[in-house]
Amino acid sequence: MRKRTRAREAALQVLYQLDLLGAETLDGVSEALHWLLAPEEADPDVQRFARELVVGCWQRRAELDASIRAVAENWALERMAVVDRNILRLASYELLFLTDVPPKVAINEAIDLAKRYSTADSGAFVNGILDRIRSERERAAQAQETNGGPQRP
Repeated sequence: MRKRTRAREAALQVLYQLDLLGAETLDGVSEALHWLLAPEEADPDVQRFARELVVGCWQRRAELDASIRAVAENWALERMAVVDRNILRLASYELLFLTDVPPKVAINEAIDLAKRYSTADSGAFVNGILDRIRSERERAAQAQETNGGPQRP
């Protein structure tokens, strides 16, 4: 398994745990990642990227949730399956805040996670939501270029 794919998988597992527990803080994230990423996978790049994803997603949870809600027609975020919600947060974070991850990669990785960890329909659901977020982000970037002023994605 590729390094970043493994990091995303570990990050999803930690985000899932934090969400289920209703955690307000990130206490224990390093410990959880160390446990999930066994010593033979103790690659510092995997550890670093997984931690960056968990911390970024959890700290920007309100922004990510707002982006998801804005495009998730007829779907309340709170009613989504916990695993789907956290896959969407993870990929939305990559789409909106990580410039070194191409949008297609973030979306495809999220679809793969959904197929692996959720229901048969989750891949298509995740793809639809993330494609809308990607489109909104691109539209905002084009508007910024046209207007010359900074705008949020």
